[in-house]
Amino acid sequence: MGKLLALLLGLVLAGTALAREAPTVAADPVLEKRVMALAEELRCLVCQNQTIADSHADLAIDLKNQIREKLKAGMNEAQIKDYMVARYGDFVLYRPQVKATTVPLWFGPFALLLVAVAGLFYYIVRRRHAAPAQTLSEEEQAKVRALLDAPEERT
Repeated sequence: MGKLLALLLGLVLAGTALAREAPTVAADPVLEKRVMALAEELRCLVCQNQTIADSHADLAIDLKNQIREKLKAGMNEAQIKDYMVARYGDFVLYRPQVKATTVPLWFGPFALLLVAVAGLFYYIVRRRHAAPAQTLSEEEQAKVRALLDAPEERT
């Protein structure tokens, strides 16, 4: 009887965990398609570079539910995006608009690459123009020949 009770308790706990993670889905497939299209354009704020459509985080599920409710209330996609940006900042947009505050997001990686290439070019040029290779004197050349021609010492 104890095992049966433990099994039932386990099933109930597993069911509540699964029910908590399951996102709400609209009964209207057209509405759900709009929700998912908009969710593809918004970034999950707690995940590593995922859209809220791809994320299963609690916050992403809440944001999808907010989108669903706002679409049901008659807001359009642009209004919902504006609402999300006002609430969470430009970071919430998966592809933020190019403006003064997002220039580093768009052009920062290219600038860093350009700086790295320029630094490498400068290093190579500076190294080539460093002190030219010095030639050995006659005495030093004789020592080198003697060392190379000497039989190996066996230990």
